Amino acid sequence: MLRCETVAMPVLEPSPPNGQKKLLLVFGAMIGITVVIGVIASIASP
Repeated sequence: MLRCETVAMPVLEPSPPNGQKKLLLVFGAMIGITVVIGVIASIASP
């Protein structure tokens, strides 16, 4: 999934511009929150 995204939009550069870095940070936060919610849900499920 992540590899397909990096191929579609090459934002993973060594030093991306400011707007690109903010966009990457937003995507990273969204993916991180999703992972944390998934882990909490899996732990909380009986």
